[in-house]
Amino acid sequence: MVIVLLALAGAAGVSTAADNPREVVVVLDPGGCPDARTLQLCEGFERASRQTGVAGRIVTPTVREDLADVLGLLARRNYSAIILWGLSATPALQAVAARYLGSKFVVMDGSRTDVRGRPRNVEGIVFRTSEVAFLAGWLAGKLERRRRGRDVVGVVGGADIPSVRDFVVGFRAGARRAAPGVEILVDYSGDFVDSSKCAAIARRQVVRGAGTLFNVAGECGLGTMQVAADSGVWAVGEDTDQSSLGPHVLTSVLRHLDTGFAAVLDQVNAGRVATGHDTVLGLPEGAVGLGRISPRVPRSIVARLDDVRSDILAGRIRVPSAYARATG
Repeated sequence: MVIVLLALAGAAGVSTAADNPREVVVVLDPGGCPDARTLQLCEGFERASRQTGVAGRIVTPTVREDLADVLGLLARRNYSAIILWGLSATPALQAVAARYLGSKFVVMDGSRTDVRGRPRNVEGIVFRTSEVAFLAGWLAGKLERRRRGRDVVGVVGGADIPSVRDFVVGFRAGARRAAPGVEILVDYSGDFVDSSKCAAIARRQVVRGAGTLFNVAGECGLGTMQVAADSGVWAVGEDTDQSSLGPHVLTSVLRHLDTGFAAVLDQVNAGRVATGHDTVLGLPEGAVGLGRISPRVPRSIVARLDDVRSDILAGRIRVPSAYARATG
């Protein structure tokens, strides 16, 4: 079985063998770090590795390899933790974790409760994106109130899964707090790559009156962002600051993946990876935040948005989450 091992660049101190008890491995989908979908992951891990001093390596199985077999091979080695990205890897994880109880597995951007059987050697790293999506939704709702006609905003998601739903739940709640009668359109493309699928959905939402389109579909969402530009409506970006796409970008909802990786690597340094529960990271931990806010937004609204953020941090506003079962 051939596994492609990509050493992280720079001062991360990445080793090539699992002979160091303070070493972790990150398992990515085929494509690896050069793939646009995973570049942010790789960069985030590199920063966290430098920050914590914990060595690491990235494994990208080929398309012909069975992920469960790859995880089984890795579980036989002396890694402090095996980190997987998202719930797409959970079928393989379910098959392997119970067989290798001495290994510690971490699902980055997913809850342990979504792994069948909830193995005690699995930890979930949950990003409370709902908290920052609430802020983006509130901003969109306030701007809808200033627009003629019905208040309508739209969300184009890649798939109806917990990590996407958390964006949706928060955005919906924020928009309704700012504009109680707003209509929220939510549709899923079933794809995170093909931008034409998201563009088709986005056009339908614009026809139905949406004044803001929220992209929660990765590369597919570039179609959503372009439709917003072509239609003269606002767009909200996802994960990275997408303000460079044009003046139609209202803001972006960011996940700081280096914070999630650092949480795991800090546990490695402390000698105890916290399996058996979820580690929940949100606004208080600096794990999520807004990107650049369009200068076209009135300063009075931006000032009020800061107050809303303070109310969330103080617990005066309780933001719903798709991860209601996740435990910190």
